Amino acid sequence: MGLIGLVIDVALFNMLRLGVFGEGHWAQSAIGAKTISTSVAIVFNWLGNRYWTFRKHRRRNYVREFAEYAIVSLGGMAIALGCLWLSHHWLGYTSLLADNVATNVVGLGLGTAFRFVLYRYWVFGHHRADGLSNLARVEEAQRTLFEEPDEAAPAEPEGASSPTNTP
Repeated sequence: MGLIGLVIDVALFNMLRLGVFGEGHWAQSAIGAKTISTSVAIVFNWLGNRYWTFRKHRRRNYVREFAEYAIVSLGGMAIALGCLWLSHHWLGYTSLLADNVATNVVGLGLGTAFRFVLYRYWVFGHHRADGLSNLARVEEAQRTLFEEPDEAAPAEPEGASSPTNTP
């Protein structure tokens, strides 16, 4: 999911910066374009992570899961926006190439590491008490405790030798 989200983010960022959706508005600015492109990628990536990447660890309360995911994603977006702002406004590198290097190489690299760790261990963590994966563990434990042993397994005849009672 991350690769598709990256393509969405980078493509939309560049289309907005080039004025494909109109010119002379906030969405064409470096910060505006990155805010919009990353926000679209965040929603796409949450759906992909929830239903594919971390499907075994998704939680019943999807509103809370999305809220936590959005908080982490916004932290990652802040990292990318900070790198872009530093390059574009403080250092004065205002070309499209400089904006892409600042936000889609440096910012994205730092933000990705930040987001992955928090997604894996907080948002989709296997330790979460309300996760669907915990429900599967409970059901397996119930089957193990309360179901009859498999009838197909041959029982050892009485008096058969075993490693503990061999002479």
